[in-house]
Amino acid sequence: MTTEALDPTDRLPDPTDRLLAERACERLIVEFVHKLDLGDPGDVADLFTDAGFWEWTEGDRRIQGRDALRSYFAGRPADRLSRRICTNILVTVTSAATATATTYFTTYRVDGHSGGFAPPRAPTQVGHYEDTFRKVEGRWLLSSRSLYLAFAGPTERLEAATGD
Repeated sequence: MTTEALDPTDRLPDPTDRLLAERACERLIVEFVHKLDLGDPGDVADLFTDAGFWEWTEGDRRIQGRDALRSYFAGRPADRLSRRICTNILVTVTSAATATATTYFTTYRVDGHSGGFAPPRAPTQVGHYEDTFRKVEGRWLLSSRSLYLAFAGPTERLEAATGD
């Protein structure tokens, strides 16, 4: 009987390392929406591996690689106001260097925002993300994000305010 040595990345981590990995992946999920809503959207690319990708399961759309992701997210309209709410984050550590997650999200979004608050409206999107993560040089990164929409509509454009 022969035994093969396990690759250290194939082993499941001990409970403490598992918790740390889960928390790191959860933080990436939150950082992603924080950068889109409150930061510089192009910086979302820094959360992905070099060959990472973002895809929509409907419409066969896929953006792959950090440069393409940076360009895509940085191209978002400057007058867009958005807030994403993420819940039910379930991270599953699959090895010492890999994990998956499912996250529910709701997106509120309008274009044409020039400051202040927007009147209340229904969400633009409700769905979930399915993510894969890889630990690269000691840092957890997204290797893929797939978006599944249950409810979706067009992004509303606010009317320009007129002075009386």
